[in-house]
Amino acid sequence: MRLRLAPVLTPFFRAWWRLRRPMTLGVRALVCDSEGRVLLVRHGYAHGWHLPGGGVEHGETAIEAVVREAAEEGGAKAVGTPELLGFYANHANFPNDHIAFYRIATWRPCDPQGGFEIAERGFFDPGAPPEGATPGTVRRLREVFAGAPRSASW
Repeated sequence: MRLRLAPVLTPFFRAWWRLRRPMTLGVRALVCDSEGRVLLVRHGYAHGWHLPGGGVEHGETAIEAVVREAAEEGGAKAVGTPELLGFYANHANFPNDHIAFYRIATWRPCDPQGGFEIAERGFFDPGAPPEGATPGTVRRLREVFAGAPRSASW
């Protein structure tokens, strides 16, 4: 009896689980220029300098999202597959938010599509991020470039 009901009940339990315990997933990209400087963006709606990134859209993979976000926000079109550097909890912003952090090692310039979302973008020395760089951005740069211990939180 139990096995015959499973195909019927499973979709209901999955829907309940999603409503009861929703999780959000975002991505951030590490993009460096030929001089080793890191691409950072400043949003028009949020304070600070961030690694380019955003939410994973419905039906999109995390890799597709990071490629899209790097191009839209930063004007950096990935060539090849990004490398996953880490997966972080971002519970300060939302109780069940997570961020997948990727390195885009090879890229070519493209026209950013961020519109008014991005107030400013630029390449910066990873050892001296601009004033106002977010704590998560600074932590990731220290981990990648200075060998700082990895944190589980963004």
